[in-house]
Amino acid sequence: MKRALWLGSLSVLLALQGCELALIGAGGAAAVTAFDRRTSSAIYQDESMALTIRDRISGRFGNLTHVNVAPYNRMILLTGEAPDEQTRAAIEADVRGIANLRGIVNDIQIAPVSSLAGRTNDSFITSKIKGRFLDSGKVNPVHVRVVTEAGVVYLLGLVTEAEANDAVEIARTTGGVRKVVKVFDYCQPTDEICRPQAKPPAENPKPAA
Repeated sequence: MKRALWLGSLSVLLALQGCELALIGAGGAAAVTAFDRRTSSAIYQDESMALTIRDRISGRFGNLTHVNVAPYNRMILLTGEAPDEQTRAAIEADVRGIANLRGIVNDIQIAPVSSLAGRTNDSFITSKIKGRFLDSGKVNPVHVRVVTEAGVVYLLGLVTEAEANDAVEIARTTGGVRKVVKVFDYCQPTDEICRPQAKPPAENPKPAA
C-alpha cells in the first residue's frame, strides 16, 4: 500500500515537472515541495519566469523557432532550434531582461525546426531515464529534472556530487542518448536540504533475545 501511494504521488509530481504551468496554487505548491528541494517560492518563480519567456519567444518569433524553456531554481536552460545566430542571440537577450533570473544556459542550436517524430523520441528518452532513476533507488526523479533535445540529455537539480554522478551514469547508459550535459546546483549530504531521509523501521522487527 505504501509503495502504491508513493508511486501515485510520484507520477503526479513528475507530470507537474513536465507541464507548462502558469501558476502553482497553495495546494499544488504544497504537494510539490513535499518532495522538491526548492522552496515553494522558487518553484512559483521558476514557472512564472518560464511562462513569461515562452510568451515572449512565441510573440516575437512565432514558428521561426522551436525553443524549450526549462527553469530550475531561477536558472533557465534554453534548448531547441533557431534559424540563425542573430535570432539565437535575440532570444537570449530577451530572457536576460526577466526579473529574478539567476542565470542562463543557452544551448539553442542553429538548425531547422525539429520534427514531431524527433520530439516524440526525445520525450520517450526522458521517460526512460526517469523510470531508470526510480528503479535504481539511487536518484529521486523529483530531485533531477531531465530535458532531452535531439538525443542530448540535460540534467538539472539541486543534488549532492554522488547523486549527480549516479544520475549522469544512468542517463549516459540509456538507449538513444547521444550526450549528457550537467546543469546542476550542488549541496552537501550534511546540508539540511540534501540530508538523506532516514529509512522507515522494519514492519515486523525481531523480538529481543
